[in-house]
Amino acid sequence: MHTLTLRIYLTVVAVLLLFASVSGWLFQRQVEEERLRADAVVADRMVGWGNLINHSLPGPQAPLAVQSSALLAWSHRLRLPMALDDARGGRIATSESFRRRQAEGGSGALSVQLDDGRMLWIMRPASRNPRGQALDDPAGGWLLLGEGPQWRPGVGLAVVLMLVFVAVAAGAWPAVRRLTRRLNALKDGVEQFGAGRLDHRVDASGRDEVAALALSFNQAAGRVEALVRSHQSLLANASHELRSPLARLKMSVSMLGENPAPAQHERLKQEIHTNIAELDALVEEVLLASRLDSAPERRATEPVDLLALAAEEGARVEAAVDGTPVTVSGDERLLRRALRNLLENARRYGGNDVTVHVRAAEGGATVQVCDRGPGVPEDLRVRIFEPFYRLPGHAEQAGGVGLGLSLVKQIAERHGGQVRCLEREGGGSCFELGLPAG
Repeated sequence: MHTLTLRIYLTVVAVLLLFASVSGWLFQRQVEEERLRADAVVADRMVGWGNLINHSLPGPQAPLAVQSSALLAWSHRLRLPMALDDARGGRIATSESFRRRQAEGGSGALSVQLDDGRMLWIMRPASRNPRGQALDDPAGGWLLLGEGPQWRPGVGLAVVLMLVFVAVAAGAWPAVRRLTRRLNALKDGVEQFGAGRLDHRVDASGRDEVAALALSFNQAAGRVEALVRSHQSLLANASHELRSPLARLKMSVSMLGENPAPAQHERLKQEIHTNIAELDALVEEVLLASRLDSAPERRATEPVDLLALAAEEGARVEAAVDGTPVTVSGDERLLRRALRNLLENARRYGGNDVTVHVRAAEGGATVQVCDRGPGVPEDLRVRIFEPFYRLPGHAEQAGGVGLGLSLVKQIAERHGGQVRCLEREGGGSCFELGLPAG
């Protein structure tokens, strides 16, 4: 038995039982009050009838036949079972209905002491149920329905409430079990995801809170999977890229140990410095890419003048910069890194003809970095923004680790923008960085 299922079910049953008990107690109390009120009304009415008869019957000195005839006449007129006793308790007259009710076991007759000492007995009239069967109250709370069994009002109500309680309790179990089954499925899905099945998702069908929780889990699982896959790819590619400069460093160091000529010695030292710089750039870009992956939402923002930023970075690579001043909201350090990567990429593959154009766009700004390089085939203009992807032959020709454009894409998306590669008229490529105004 599942603990949560049992707890929910017992809670529902306990609340239902409490409701049934309180409802039954209130209903029984209301029934008792109504019955007492009805009894009081009937008793008052019968006392009134007794007082009326007290002044209408012939006196005790009248012949017994006259007294009996008068009593029977009043019993017939009022349709009440009546009997009359003399002052010594002897029976003077008894109506037929009174004898019949006594023979049937009826009781509860009301006695009225007349002024002359005689005793008048009046039995309350029998009620009728919808089928015309007599209802009596012979034992202070028992009901007689024709020939059927006897029931107290409280007993019948308790039986009805118990039947309702059993029916609802039985119907509540499937609903509670269905709810907890979905929770158990969600728990199993979380356990499978935690065990390493990053592609596992749970059923998010429905429109209730459990479905919303399952949908939130699927969204979180998708982000975690993308982050883990990205880090795995980053680690694998970084490990691969580290081999080349490390191998060249190892070879250069071994050649230095062989006492080469002075000219070759300087060349090997320069080679070592170049490889160390490449390793440093690779580690820096890997760390930055990892930080951007782990915190995709930008936090601190500040006004950034894109034209001024482009002019500063363009001067480093002697690029021509023009356009209009545009200010966006963002992380100045990351935007500077994105522009620097685009400019270095243009200088590396596009030669000396590098231009930067800054302009305002609808709802933001656009920065274009153009070169006169060999260009990018149309079917590869999306793939070049993947981590460690380089066009065939470019790694051997111009170096680089293949993370520059990937970082530009991450920075642009972190600021709510995008970057794309376009063909430049007259040959070459244009990398367009679009940013919202913020």
